[in-house]
Amino acid sequence: MTAVHPVPRTVPRRVPPVLFAGVVAVGLGVSAWDVRDRTTWLLETVWALVGLPLVVLVWRRFPLTGLLCGLLAVHALVLAVGGHYTYAQVPLGDRVRDTFGLSRNPYDRFGHLMQGFVPAVLVRELLGRTSPLRGSRWLAPLTVCACLAFSACFELLEWAAAEIGGHSADAFLATQGDVWDTQWDMFCALIGAVLSLLLLSRAHDRQLAALEARTAA
Repeated sequence: MTAVHPVPRTVPRRVPPVLFAGVVAVGLGVSAWDVRDRTTWLLETVWALVGLPLVVLVWRRFPLTGLLCGLLAVHALVLAVGGHYTYAQVPLGDRVRDTFGLSRNPYDRFGHLMQGFVPAVLVRELLGRTSPLRGSRWLAPLTVCACLAFSACFELLEWAAAEIGGHSADAFLATQGDVWDTQWDMFCALIGAVLSLLLLSRAHDRQLAALEARTAA
């Protein structure tokens, strides 16, 4: 009797990390060309400008999952677009505003949603790999708390920029006349962090397990 061997499942090829790094570098370079406000561009993209070389420097000792690399790359491009146009003047946001009759350009809200969505996976990966929280029921709530704390720190940075720069910091603040802009920004980051954990935790766990298997081999 002929033995029947199971058909191996196709394993998706991993996207090389250097590709993510290249996309981010090109995106930042393009966004720096003919910007509307140079100071705003620097303030908005500083996280990517610092984060990209940092990831490259620590990669051999602390490689990241493909999921996190992809999310960080997307977030960097979101920052680059916002820095190039300023968040209140992104053309795509203007189209959405006009199409749905909104009172403001929503790209700033989207940016703060990403400010919670992407860091949630980053914090989850760091805590899961460097602390006893892997598999703990406390991992998710502490991740959300960390993201909300980061959002609050960013709002304090915006307040400091307003105090130092006065009206010259308006493009960076992107409040668009909303007195509740700070609260909305933090709420969007909170929603982003919660959605990220609900949608990506299982896929993230699988990639963490695969990464551990590769590094242990």
